[in-house]
Formats: sequence, structure tokens, C-alpha cells
Amino acid sequence: MHSAVHDTIAAVWRIESARIVAAVARRVRDVGVAEELAQDALVAALERWPLDGMPEKPAAWLMTTALNRALDHLRHRQMASQRHDDIAADTEALQAHVVPDFSDELDHRREQAAIGDDLLRLIFTACHPVLGAEARVALTLKLLGGLSTAEIARAYLVPEATMAQRIVRAKRALTDAGAPFEFPQGQELARRLGSVLEVIYLIFNEGYTATSGTHWMRPALCDEALRLGRVLAQLAPEEAEVHGLVALMEIQASRTAARTDPQGRPILLADQNRARWDRLLIRRGLAALDRAQALDQGAGRYRLQAEIAACHARALQARDTDWHRIAMLYGALMQVAPSPVIELNRGVAVGMAEGPTAGLAVVTPLLNDKTLQRYPWLWAVHGDLLERLGRHAEARSAFERAASLASNDQDRHTLLRRASNASGD
Repeated sequence: MHSAVHDTIAAVWRIESARIVAAVARRVRDVGVAEELAQDALVAALERWPLDGMPEKPAAWLMTTALNRALDHLRHRQMASQRHDDIAADTEALQAHVVPDFSDELDHRREQAAIGDDLLRLIFTACHPVLGAEARVALTLKLLGGLSTAEIARAYLVPEATMAQRIVRAKRALTDAGAPFEFPQGQELARRLGSVLEVIYLIFNEGYTATSGTHWMRPALCDEALRLGRVLAQLAPEEAEVHGLVALMEIQASRTAARTDPQGRPILLADQNRARWDRLLIRRGLAALDRAQALDQGAGRYRLQAEIAACHARALQARDTDWHRIAMLYGALMQVAPSPVIELNRGVAVGMAEGPTAGLAVVTPLLNDKTLQRYPWLWAVHGDLLERLGRHAEARSAFERAASLASNDQDRHTLLRRASNASGD
């Protein structure tokens, strides 16, 4: 009996924790304290529900309990401090305390609107520029993904204690910097939105193609990133790049079932069984792309990448892919967000559209780029183009170099197979 109740609590917590932490953070103005108070509510549920039975509305029970903890915290803080500014701030926060009336539809809608605003503030706080990229990812997964510290540590292949310290330091850094719990406006919004989108996409990419370890994909991370992107799209519907990122992730995620064989080994895009692509995710992705384009805010990096993904999604067979358009889109992406990796991808597209000699003309200068020297896919692409030109010994050497740089076991095995399959001159 207790096990079933605990499983239910865990499921509710995974879904509702971000909303609860966000609502509490609006009251106490401190993300670290908010998480502790929300955790207190969770502990209370674990203690009381097995004895008293499940409440009729478990999410509302957790929210109300956490808000009551916040109210107690503010009262104690108010009593302990004599500073006028603190008292004024706490009084304002106390006045903001509202116990939701879930039986009244109007109050329910008002509360849900407030929760939506709180979630948006929490997303931007967790991705505050004062934190480094690793800290932003860890804190976002903890506060908004509903993942435990142990789950995040396993996903990123670090000890749980290391991840716990990383999260604690991130919350302390936000407190020390006096990072406001707010939804930024104007130019600050534009500056911070890029950080938020970058963190969500980093999480997705780590799930889509793991950088290390024995598994090539970590679907749970893709799912969390998709969920965060969808939430952000609902909360910021007028931001084209948000819809662009959601479109990109939906379309890429549609290929999941076709990306590995029964042994978990990677299947390259050209060799995938496209009948196994998830058409529902593709439709959702294309709809999100339509929303991004309709806002007419110019072609941003995520919208352009989504348009590239859409070219693949619309091709029923690999041979139907519009590589000329993809090469053009990568050229546009180089204007918006120039990077050696984007140029490498443009080289792949040019090689497919115009032939390996043209592709090699784009890729060869990148061989001297210091930032790509330890990037295995530079050498893998180089090897592929050389193999298509019949320069097999050079191709084998390039694949072997790529394999030596790969940190994921499945990538390494795939590249070594390609090296062994490259026949001699």
C-alpha cells in the first residue's frame, strides 16, 4: 500500500515540482529557499498520505502546503529582522500569498495565470548569466525537469556528490549575486532568452547523442528538454526563436526509433528506415515552425536549424532530400551564428548537393582550425568525402583518427567499422 502511495507521490512531484518551486520562489524571492520549502511539502506528503490517505487533489495539497511553509518562513524572517527594507519586502510578499481555490473556476484561472508567470521567472532564473553553462543545465534539470540529483548525476556520468555540490553552488551563486526572480523585459529579455534556449538545447543534444558513456542516446533527457521547450512556448508565445527551438527538437526527436539497431548501435541518417519516424512529432514540429515563421521576426539560429530538419522530415526517402536547399540554409545560418561546426555541416550539405570534391573544398580549410582539432566529426566527415572520391587509404586514416577522439563507445565502434570497411587503393 505504502509503495503505491509513494509511487503516486513521485509521479505527482515529477509533474508539479517546477510549478510549486516557482510559486514559492515568487513569495520568498530566493530559489534555494523555495526549493527547500517545496521539499518540506514533499516530505510532509510522504509522512501523511500513507497514513491519512490520498487527498482528492494531490497537486493542490502540495502547492498549499508549500505556500504555507513559505508564509511561515516569511513570518520568522520578518520577526528576526528589524531592517525597514526587509520588512517592506516581506510585507509585499505576504500580501501576495494566496491559497488557491480550486473549486472556483475564476480563481483557478487567476492562479494558473500566476503560476505560468512564476514558471517563466523560474526558467530565466535557473538560466541566469551569472552561472556557467554546466551549472545552468544542472539547475534547470533539478528545478524544472523534476529530476533528482542522482538522476542528473547518472545522465552526466558524474558522482552524485559532485552533482549535488554543483547544484548547491549554483543556488548560492544566484543568492550571492542577488539575482532577481523576474521575467526580464526589453533588451534584457533578448539577451537572457538566448541563454535559456541554449540550455534547453544542450539538454536535448546530450540526450539525442550522448557525448560519452556506453549508450548513444539518453531519451529521458530529450523528453525533459522537449517538455521545457513546450512549456516555454506556451509562456512566451510571441517569441519566434522559442517556437523554432521546439520545432527543431520535435522533428529531431521524431527519428528516435530509427536511429539505433537492436543492439543499440547508431544508424546513420541516410540508412534509417523513415517509416519508423514518428509522424505525429513531425507534424507538431512543422506546426511549430509555421508559428515561428508567421511571427516574421527574421530567421534566427533555431528557426534555420528547424528548417533544415524539416527538409529531412519532408523527404520520404533519403534520395529525395533537397540538399541544395539545406546547403543554402547552412549558408544563412553561418551569417546568423557563424561557427566552425556550422561550416562543417555546410560542407556535408555541399558534398551531397554538388559532389564530394565541392564538399572537400569547404571542409579542407577546417582541418587547420584549432577549435576542431579534437572534434571527431571533422575527421569523420573528411573520411566520408575521401572515401566517396576513392581515396580509401586516406579515408581509413581519417576514420581511425575520428575514432581515437570519440568519447562515446557507440560512436567509437561505428567509426572503427567505417575504417575497417574502407578498402585499400
